[in-house]
Amino acid sequence: MIVGVMAVQGDFSEHLAILKTLNVKTQEVRLPKDLEDIDGPIIPGGESTTLRKLFDIYGLTIAIKRYAKAGGPIWGTCAGMILMAQTLTNDRPEPLNLMNITVTRNAYGRQLDSFEAAIPISVIEGSPIPAVFIRAPSFTYIGENVEVIGKLNDGTPVAVKQGNMLATAFHPELTNDVRFHNFFLSLIKYKDNPSVPRNECKDL
Repeated sequence: MIVGVMAVQGDFSEHLAILKTLNVKTQEVRLPKDLEDIDGPIIPGGESTTLRKLFDIYGLTIAIKRYAKAGGPIWGTCAGMILMAQTLTNDRPEPLNLMNITVTRNAYGRQLDSFEAAIPISVIEGSPIPAVFIRAPSFTYIGENVEVIGKLNDGTPVAVKQGNMLATAFHPELTNDVRFHNFFLSLIKYKDNPSVPRNECKDL
């Protein structure tokens, strides 16, 4: 298994560091050719408008859409969630239209309004996972075939799943809890071997 992390901008190094602790081979994705041999890319947090511009410049926009159309697992965190949306309530950036969701940028305020919360995740066993929200986006529409797998205490959805694709408003990579990354690995293993349970998050 080789997990790719889109490495043109944002906190890709934090994702790579967590995957390293899980003894997973990784690939920094900067060009379309970097997607050829990986089993699942992560689109990290960062500045969504800048990420989208760089995706266009380096030819990654078309490449990631083709990857998604072929059924490959993809996970977007924060800015990555914004890019994975079908539509945005904001004027920019133009999202990649990978998931049947509508998203609003910076829904929780500015950097000073960042916060942490413990989020129960329906597909992950055990205690709620710690989640870091930094200028986080929010879902304004969750469409057909999209499953809400994580909510704040007030019921606000913050994590969804559509087939092999995940979108989270928060940053699991900024904590020491590896369970969400393990769940993404389970989606990759399920794609290659359907006998592996989708919610298997241990001993991967």
